[in-house]
Amino acid sequence: MSFIKTNPGSSGNSVNLFYEDYGIGKPVVFIHGWPLNHEMWEYQLAELPKNDLRCIAYDRRGFGKSDRPWENYDYDTLADDLKALLEQLDLKEVVLVGFSMGGGEIARYIGKYGTSRIAKVVLISAVTPFMLKTKDNPEGVDKKNFDAMIEKLTEDRPAFLSDFAKQFYGVTKAEQSVSQPMLDWNQMLCLMSSLRSSTECVRSFSETDFRNDLTKINVPVLIIHGDADQTVPIAISGDKTAKSLPKAKYRVYKDAPHGLFITEKDKLNKDLLEFIG
Repeated sequence: MSFIKTNPGSSGNSVNLFYEDYGIGKPVVFIHGWPLNHEMWEYQLAELPKNDLRCIAYDRRGFGKSDRPWENYDYDTLADDLKALLEQLDLKEVVLVGFSMGGGEIARYIGKYGTSRIAKVVLISAVTPFMLKTKDNPEGVDKKNFDAMIEKLTEDRPAFLSDFAKQFYGVTKAEQSVSQPMLDWNQMLCLMSSLRSSTECVRSFSETDFRNDLTKINVPVLIIHGDADQTVPIAISGDKTAKSLPKAKYRVYKDAPHGLFITEKDKLNKDLLEFIG
């Protein structure tokens, strides 16, 4: 098993981050979404290394096999964790691929540290530029919705995650977009986090404003979002991110839900390979 040790945070403690490293070639770093871990990228990690790419995927602190500290789940710390990974593995000319919450890590990392190590960026179903409804972001999501998520997580986390997965993958009574065994696998991955990390990260991805960070991105960007995404609605995320990055390539997946890394895996892999080059 492979780990890197982060720099000490505000608590003065380092954190062990688990990662997997496949293939040889141009480095591609995958950053997972909430409430999953790096194993969500199974179908990408099975395909992209066949194409002369070195694919690295890690577990965010508090998730998967990484350490589960009590505090420091803010995006400044998460960006520092990404920085530690890139530096300790000495990765250069990297393609960063971030899904949902992971898109925020990319934005904040570049906002803080620039693009000297970065060649390209892919934002998939990302939470950028700003999820929360505020006076200067009136189209955002009301804070009471995120408060309700935290309350339900605290009351019965397995039950909440089970229901959340159906929206995540677009499962309805009329449409079984993924199998029950796939939902069971998703539940297993989600429960590999701690309750504390799960609730703290809801605050982080919902309340962090990435609008200024996006202005610092000066490398090629691919934005991918499903127009049926009910978890991170495209109107407040993908569409706005594309407006903030007018030179970016923007791919809208028709009728795709949030979890398109599974439901649209073949299309996504093709678009990733084409963009990465």
